[in-house]
Amino acid sequence: LLQDAHNSSVLNNDVLGAFLQSRHVARLSRPVKIQFWHDKVLDTSNATCVFWQPGAGAGSTGSWSREGCKTTHREGTVICHCDHLSYFAVLLLPAGTLSPAQLASLTHISTIGCSLSAAAILCTLLLCCFSSTPCPPPSCRQRLRDNTTRIHMHLLAALLLLNCSFLLSTPLATGAEGLCQVTAALLHASLLCALAWMAAEAFHLLLLLVKVYNVYIQHYLLKLCLFAWGLPTLAVAAAFVFKGDTYGYHTISTSEGYRNATIVPSARCWLTSPPAHYTTLCYAGLILLFNMLVLGRVAMILRRIQRQKGQARKDWATVLGLTCLLGTTWGLAFFRFGTFLIPQVYLFTILNSLQGLFICLWYATVHRRSKQGSVSNTSR
Repeated sequence: LLQDAHNSSVLNNDVLGAFLQSRHVARLSRPVKIQFWHDKVLDTSNATCVFWQPGAGAGSTGSWSREGCKTTHREGTVICHCDHLSYFAVLLLPAGTLSPAQLASLTHISTIGCSLSAAAILCTLLLCCFSSTPCPPPSCRQRLRDNTTRIHMHLLAALLLLNCSFLLSTPLATGAEGLCQVTAALLHASLLCALAWMAAEAFHLLLLLVKVYNVYIQHYLLKLCLFAWGLPTLAVAAAFVFKGDTYGYHTISTSEGYRNATIVPSARCWLTSPPAHYTTLCYAGLILLFNMLVLGRVAMILRRIQRQKGQARKDWATVLGLTCLLGTTWGLAFFRFGTFLIPQVYLFTILNSLQGLFICLWYATVHRRSKQGSVSNTSR
């Protein structure tokens, strides 16, 4: 009883029950006043008066709800004004928890952004695979040997898998547990692979701009594939086989509790293990740190050669845009604190859900520019 599977963080573990014998009391004109004393620093954003709402079905125990209760704060005291009698408590929520309206808007933004990115990536991959543009045999062979284009295609494939698995993670959260676990593992693997291919892009960029001459890596693309596809997939498969409870239903908390789950999608298939979550953050942090170091190095090189070449600005904008799209926007995940939480979440959602679309537009622009350059050289 009174054990909420979603969030059972109750202030001082104090629960107060008030009832009248053989009578249900609700919708009082003068609310009941309940006081909870504490020695913590609390405010309305992370301490809310709630009551226990029993579950409707036989297998449902119930959950905490704030309906009909208002919360006020005094020094060392949380005062609850509720228009009914029940079990009462003060539920502690993480500071800056999203409201149901914010969660709904973020859900719509991510769904639209990931759908646009998936469609753009799929079109780009199909055009690259089934392009009917004729070219002389030497030119075709040169394009096949172009590792830069191949790395771009691998990154787009990883992002396509990431977007599709993310879009499936919410609707499948209401289905069978086994299917949800598989979807969560697929989402985790695609995220790790996408981040790994971002690191591969940064590494390849570093080779192109810093180590231009006398660099030969045998089976270069194969080694990148083993790093970016093989290692993340192997890690996720091992976690799924030996510790299946790592993946499952992940509930998103809101400032209104969990009673709006039917209106706002508050669960998806994702990681349920805190150690796996923190390990993923460390993995992403290391990749982002590497990408930022490469970005700084590239900026220094381009600044040095900017005075020598008239087109250095175009090259700088191209490389800087690619590196930013493949790394820096994910760094917003590490700025979730204080007043920056809500703007950061919206900015993170918009930029990263549309990342695939941005990369496709960038690739089309660069490809068109290089094609125009080749045609100009041929005419000369």
